[in-house]
Amino acid sequence: MINFSYQNATRIVFGKDTESQVGALTAQMGKKVLLHYGGGSIKKSGLYDRVIASLNEAGVAFVELGGVKPNPRMSLVNEAIELCRKEGVDCILAVGGGSVIDAAKAIAVGVPYEGSVWDVWTMKHKPTSALPVGSILTIPAAGSETSLAAVLYNDTEGVKLNVFSPHFSPKFAILNPELSYTLPADQTANGICDMLAHVHERYFSPTQNVDFSDRLCEASMRSIMNLGPTLMDYPTCYETRANIMWAGCVVHMGLFGQGRQEDWACHRLTHQLSAIYDMAHGAALSIMIPAWMKFVYKDHMNLFLQFAQRVMDVDLQMSDPDAVVLEAIRRLEEFYKRIGLPTRFSDVGIDDTHFKFMAEFTGPIGNLHKISVEDSIEIYKLAL
Repeated sequence: MINFSYQNATRIVFGKDTESQVGALTAQMGKKVLLHYGGGSIKKSGLYDRVIASLNEAGVAFVELGGVKPNPRMSLVNEAIELCRKEGVDCILAVGGGSVIDAAKAIAVGVPYEGSVWDVWTMKHKPTSALPVGSILTIPAAGSETSLAAVLYNDTEGVKLNVFSPHFSPKFAILNPELSYTLPADQTANGICDMLAHVHERYFSPTQNVDFSDRLCEASMRSIMNLGPTLMDYPTCYETRANIMWAGCVVHMGLFGQGRQEDWACHRLTHQLSAIYDMAHGAALSIMIPAWMKFVYKDHMNLFLQFAQRVMDVDLQMSDPDAVVLEAIRRLEEFYKRIGLPTRFSDVGIDDTHFKFMAEFTGPIGNLHKISVEDSIEIYKLAL
């Protein structure tokens, strides 16, 4: 186990009707808030009206900007930064899923910075300050509500990148599982895959002697894979929604990666899929994770055998270790299919046209197995 320092500063408010507390919580961050959200779903559901009522009751002034799309666009972030400066906004409230919260984080670091906010994602600028951010989560998936990570899509250059910063830590996160009842089935499935992938990125680590966090990861993967199909069949079951929403939050708040090197190769491989094809992040991951596993497992056999036995319930009495691991990967693919996700590029009509271009933005990546640009191309080919 390696040295670490861990702190999570986000206050989590979980359960039914908790969005009614948003005004009081926002008032602790500032006097004038940017209300940031996606499409019209929060208005159709009545959530928007409840949020406005709570802000008014708490005496919090607000301006609003909607329109966040999956894979949050830098162009809208830039618009929001200018709006915040013009209106004297001193905090941000994100109401939505990971894309909305990630966009809010980008706005938060962009307002006090005089240069382009994209400098943060290209490592040209390390944020030294940010406006405080709070959130009401409506899509359990990305875990952005408690994490130090944020993705941003540069819609001018066609590039999507991820970055970590302590200034991305939200001040509060309101999690009411009932707010996810009306999610379309594909968004629910994508969210399940994304949170499972967040565990994979910590679990497949080169760090030795991390049994405790190994077991945390394994139990979480098994739980998510047990809950997922049930949630797809019974989308308004509160207890299942509650467990999934809590899982998505916990697995990405940084705890599971403490004391071990994290990998993140699969996420980097998928970001360019999202950038070029505007794919849902979860659907891209369900294609790339099995392909990555097939590419790297032979050099890390013991870890993959452990995954096969402890997570995928594959019998280690099988005589061929390769067969054991490949069976585990097959079972993972079957899980993805069970909840309605693709496992091959052919499932979504993607060919090898852009493999080289996508790979140029990936390598070198990964810690379990160092992935070069050439390796990335081979992994993309395994996913055809």
